[in-house]
Amino acid sequence: MGNIVMFIIFAVVIVGSALLCVTTTRIMRAATYMLFVLFGVAGIYFLLDYTFLGAAQIAIYAGGVTMIYVFAIQLVSKRTLQGLVEHVKGSRLICGGLAALAGLVLVSLIMLKAGFIVNESVADVEVPMSEIGTALVGSEKYQYVLPFEFISLFLLACIIGGLVVARKEED
Repeated sequence: MGNIVMFIIFAVVIVGSALLCVTTTRIMRAATYMLFVLFGVAGIYFLLDYTFLGAAQIAIYAGGVTMIYVFAIQLVSKRTLQGLVEHVKGSRLICGGLAALAGLVLVSLIMLKAGFIVNESVADVEVPMSEIGTALVGSEKYQYVLPFEFISLFLLACIIGGLVVARKEED
């Protein structure tokens, strides 16, 4: 019963913060609400006893990615952000809603065809942590060391780009 109550609390925090993140007009508040969403997801990981994923969520996403966003926001001049107001037209809202609905239908159909959504009860199968670790750092087919290396190079390029943008030019 306690797990269900905690899940409901985390779900309310995640959904509420996500809605506030996309509806606020202040960019720093949006970054703060995004931080709350990421902390809520980490809470769900801890609730499911995935402590490694919860810690990674906090360290990498809630800590690192949010700080990158905040630094990027701070690097942009205040003159640029002050005049940045966008009014949503009704036609754009309808087109966006239809695109979101089409995406939802497409993902649902793919999940049904792939067998992710089934009507019969599926027995709980627990994957050993050694298999997860081997899949994450292995270099064979369906293992993820190469994507991790590409992501690390991409993040390094982002850091170098941020330093170049932040560097003041001397006259």
